[in-house]
Amino acid sequence: MTSLVASDLLASIISATRKSKSVREEQYSIEELESLTASRSPKGRMFWERLSRTETINVIAECKRRSPSKGLLTTSYDPVGLATEYENHGAAAVSVLTEPTFFDGSIEHLRAVSASVDIPVLCKDFIISEYQVLEACIAGADAVLLIVAALDQQMLLQLLRRVELLGMAALVEVHDLGELERAVRAKASIVGVNNRNLRTLEVAVETSESLIRHVPNTIVSVAESGLGDQASVLALRDAGYRGFLIGEALMSSANPGLALSEFVQGTT
Repeated sequence: MTSLVASDLLASIISATRKSKSVREEQYSIEELESLTASRSPKGRMFWERLSRTETINVIAECKRRSPSKGLLTTSYDPVGLATEYENHGAAAVSVLTEPTFFDGSIEHLRAVSASVDIPVLCKDFIISEYQVLEACIAGADAVLLIVAALDQQMLLQLLRRVELLGMAALVEVHDLGELERAVRAKASIVGVNNRNLRTLEVAVETSESLIRHVPNTIVSVAESGLGDQASVLALRDAGYRGFLIGEALMSSANPGLALSEFVQGTT
């Protein structure tokens, strides 16, 4: 696990991602990966549909061992057990951290979870190339996270095209109005508003509150980070959000499944 010493967390993670990706690219070509996706049938459409529901609180429940802001979240990390528990307690989808350097994630966690649950699985990583999208698809992901702050517009468009061709979905993450406008121009169908500033780690739920009014109603909106209780989720649902990515509030609970059920049952 690498401790954060740089002032810009996102830049540090992207640098580590580039290095690890270059090593993997020496082992398998992108053409080899493309051939391995032929047998996959990702549930990208199901991911979108489950987040679009208006009669339920649609939680993407996260499997995460560690975070740069909180450190180690659990000493007995069992992503398959967690994902199964999430599915049994009403999750719309499961998110699996695969970034290894800062989050102790692994593509093998994704592979194991996707083989164990029937609900859609999101690959949560810092994706900067089509190579990573193909890796996620092969490992069983139905959707991937695309962080606008980590991508120029051309690469964002390129990745969205690849995701669509594979039958996957993309959760396009934004942190401010400028990034939201870029996501809209790229024709993202699902936009996640992250309340955590990835450069400073500061969390402000006001980010979701202020940006929702700028999200076209043709786009499914997902609130991310800082959602520690049902009241905050209900308030954001009333503001227009359809999905909620919840990680640390579940991972820090003695009973993550029960904690999830307390979120999803607040449908009044």
